Amino acid sequence: MGGVDLIVRGGRVVCDTGEMEADLYVAGGRIVAVGQLDVPAREVVDAGGLLVFPGFVDAHVHFMDPGDPSREDFPTGSSAAAVAGVTTVIEHTHASPVHTGSQLQEKARYLRGRSVIDFACAAHFSPGGPDDVADVWRAGAACIKVFTCTTHGIRAVEPGPLLEAMRRLQPRGATFLVHAEDEAITRWAEQALRAARRDDGGVIPEWRHPVAERVAVSAVGWLAEASGARVVVAHCSHPEVVDTIAAFRARGARMWAETCPQYLLLREDEAVQLGAFRKFTPPARARSEADLERMWQLVRDGQIAYVASDHAPATRAQKREGSIWDVHFGLPGIDTTSALLIDAALEGRISPTRLAELYAAAPARLYGLYPRKGTLRPGSDADLVLVDPSARRVLRDEDVLSRAGWTPYHGRLVKGAVVATYLRGRKVAEGGRPNAPPGTGEWIPGPGARARGEVDDGGRPR
Repeated sequence: MGGVDLIVRGGRVVCDTGEMEADLYVAGGRIVAVGQLDVPAREVVDAGGLLVFPGFVDAHVHFMDPGDPSREDFPTGSSAAAVAGVTTVIEHTHASPVHTGSQLQEKARYLRGRSVIDFACAAHFSPGGPDDVADVWRAGAACIKVFTCTTHGIRAVEPGPLLEAMRRLQPRGATFLVHAEDEAITRWAEQALRAARRDDGGVIPEWRHPVAERVAVSAVGWLAEASGARVVVAHCSHPEVVDTIAAFRARGARMWAETCPQYLLLREDEAVQLGAFRKFTPPARARSEADLERMWQLVRDGQIAYVASDHAPATRAQKREGSIWDVHFGLPGIDTTSALLIDAALEGRISPTRLAELYAAAPARLYGLYPRKGTLRPGSDADLVLVDPSARRVLRDEDVLSRAGWTPYHGRLVKGAVVATYLRGRKVAEGGRPNAPPGTGEWIPGPGARARGEVDDGGRPR
């Protein structure tokens, strides 16, 4: 081997397959070797005492771009992601949903030059039905987002067209990301609560009742089993939801569970106390430490496939605009998800190797990004996160870089800190600040476009 562009020397390399003391060698934006070699380099980074993770992959973010940039946009959201060690996101905005192949291509063109990190784009299940869904998958959607209840202004998808689309796209390897809450139950609850003139925070868990989630997950499970399609249930809120998915998986359904930090750390009664600042759906379900520990156990044993932020921010002012019915659903999360998971790894709730699986390798595999993303092996993009395990810090609203400007985890002490983030061998963040301009990141077309031969197996244009 000749010279390389970058050597990351002396760190403890952590992947989903294990940990080892090793150096990483980077050339042309990719990892070319892992080990100890005697080669010259244009740049050498001393990673002594640091953990070196693959760039984190957040498979569920809403950067609202285009759509509602007052809540978030790609330049701001991707900068916050880079600082947090996230080098790839899968984004879908409800404010300007993508339904067709031409809309997806238009969005990709619009976002060229607006992202600090690499990104893929999900599409929403089109009101035009399965033909449009097939079209947007061919065009390069990373997954098809499905709502089983009307939310964020997006209408619920009925089981008939969903089953047809699943059957048609199953041979093409399409993945459906399902927001699972039952339309009839949530609508009935809303009508009753409004009739009672309720507008307190307790509306949230009663309106978006756990039964609505469980009924919808069961229905989606039967569709997944009947069609053979790949289905991920988004933001699973409770162990019973995860157990239902596991039961369908045991029957042969190709189903996976996604969860988010709010279901591992926040409690149901916070909605009653904090109202709009805990308005997200499904809501937090935990009523005790035992409930939270059961979710962590499902994370540890692999019943939960991966963790995502579900970053859906609104500013403090926006969270105060109008009644509990009117304010936006969602929490900010891109700034803090990696910090919370790193803390969990250093506290022993999960292993560092499991962290690398949960927030890098598993989402990369499920959405067709692996092995370009999600791992540190020769041939992969040189997306690296350097973490100082000895650091201690307090999460604060003042340190949130995304447009929300606040975090539900304000005041929480965490172990570990991201020291620097590299995207394809280029430093994009260091010391808590972004270090690269928008336009550094690239759009990665999804597996449907690769099947057409327009891009290679890593999502790069041919």
